[in-house]
Amino acid sequence: MVVAAGRGERARSGSADPKQYHLLAGRPVLEHTLRALLSADRITHVLAVIHPEHDARYEGIGISDARLLPPVHGGATRQASVLAGLKAIAPMKPDLVLIHDAARPMVTPEIVDGVIAGLADSAGTLPVVPVTDTIKRSDDGRRVALTEERSRLFAAQTPQGFRFAQIFSAHMRAERLPREFTDDAAIAEWAGLEVAFAPGSSRNIKITLPEDFERAERLMTGNIPTMETRIGTGFDVHPFTEGDAVFLGGVRIEHDRTLEGHSDADVALHALSDALFGAIGEGDIGQHFPPSDPQWKGAASRIFVEHAASLVAARGGRIVNLDLTLVCEAPKIGPHVPAMREAIAAMCGITPDRVAVKATTNERLGFIGRREGMVALASASVELPRSA
Repeated sequence: MVVAAGRGERARSGSADPKQYHLLAGRPVLEHTLRALLSADRITHVLAVIHPEHDARYEGIGISDARLLPPVHGGATRQASVLAGLKAIAPMKPDLVLIHDAARPMVTPEIVDGVIAGLADSAGTLPVVPVTDTIKRSDDGRRVALTEERSRLFAAQTPQGFRFAQIFSAHMRAERLPREFTDDAAIAEWAGLEVAFAPGSSRNIKITLPEDFERAERLMTGNIPTMETRIGTGFDVHPFTEGDAVFLGGVRIEHDRTLEGHSDADVALHALSDALFGAIGEGDIGQHFPPSDPQWKGAASRIFVEHAASLVAARGGRIVNLDLTLVCEAPKIGPHVPAMREAIAAMCGITPDRVAVKATTNERLGFIGRREGMVALASASVELPRSA
């Protein structure tokens, strides 16, 4: 059972995806984890417990293996998610169950075999590695109370293995307690079950913080600089015509004129689209959405940005940041900047703090100064896997 029902917010690094769906070496973390477990000969079935809102994300994981069961939805806590998974597989009456964190994509068949072997004479087994740091205990978080005996300390990993009937019973009873357990071995201990150690691995890391992705990438690929940064720029200009509103950055702004164009004439999103296309060497907006094609007449320009962002993702890349400058005498842009940042971030699957929107006038000079039109300039920074 792979527990993948969390939102993984601590590990986000500019990505809107929970950590289990964040790309690692070009594939979602969860896909790596599932494939790693399916590579173990002694695993007969694998079940993923996912968040109810992540069905579409999970469907994007392309694994065709008869041993991979349809996913089930988890609960509000890890403990509740594990119990949901145990209930789902109870009708199969398995002898043994291994419970693994989705955020440990580098588990090996050797670790799995060691956990299963330990269940021959123990109710539970978990992989561990010795603690190498000196551990200090504190009562107030400021001063040392004592130094722990390091030789008696071990860091717990997953998968943690159990005899199914015993851990299922323990989880059912623990559900009624007013406390939460941090792992399944702790529930087994509370239930009076003997839990033994099996060899873990320093490579079996758990992705918890943003920097863990870089470490996992290095371990998985053997490459230190696995990504490279690309920069793209975009420029667009549209004239004003009769109307009562303009679309800028995906936001409708009331105005005494409108922008003229084949689509909704969102000059901001057109410049951003070109910046993204340029960063990955994919031409410009006119090649992907020709103005001569009637299907794009009046189209929402968010379609163009979302397409550009999807091309970045398809290359195994990520958008680092977007920077947009609007040049016009009117309308006033400032009051709409927060909404524009939110809208653009949603189109690109990134957080709003990675989107900058600025505005300036042309000091009443030229066609902009005469309020005949407006200009947008954009830049996009993306990271792509380093090619050979």
